[in-house]
Amino acid sequence: MTDALTDEALLALKGNNAELFSAVYQAYAGPVLGYLTAKGVSDPEAVTQDVFLAVLPRIDDLSGGTAGLRTFVFSVAHARMVDEHRKQSRAPEHHEYEPERDTRETGSAESEAMGLLAPREVMKLLDCLSDEQREVLALRIVAGLTVEQVAGIMGKTAGAVKQLQRRALITLREHSVVKEYVSS
Repeated sequence: MTDALTDEALLALKGNNAELFSAVYQAYAGPVLGYLTAKGVSDPEAVTQDVFLAVLPRIDDLSGGTAGLRTFVFSVAHARMVDEHRKQSRAPEHHEYEPERDTRETGSAESEAMGLLAPREVMKLLDCLSDEQREVLALRIVAGLTVEQVAGIMGKTAGAVKQLQRRALITLREHSVVKEYVSS
């Protein structure tokens, strides 16, 4: 996976915080949102904004080019995800649905059903993995991080991350739903 933000562009934007932040946000907001969604954060858009609010003050002080920046952004995202899950486990929020305040338009029944079906099947399939295996797959596949970056975030060795990923993929391949999908 290549970043739209290059080391040269990052260096050229140093000192111009508005443009630098805009470039960083455009390059990483989508993957961060995908990571937080995959990790089951209840409001991934809000947490994505929190991630970038935490990144903004430190953006000019970062070293390591785009690789270091990407690792930092996803380290913050991981920490915010953990904080959000802890907060949810202590005091879950329940809100009543208020149809008069809902201004969204409704799509077709088919598109809604397909949109709901696939994520549920994927989440159900991922339930057969350990928490660490799910974390490695989310960081490697959804966030697009390297083995070394994931190892840094999770506090593990690169070898341990490779083993977790390998075992997770083997477990998924052996799952009956995956076997049916691959054979058809």
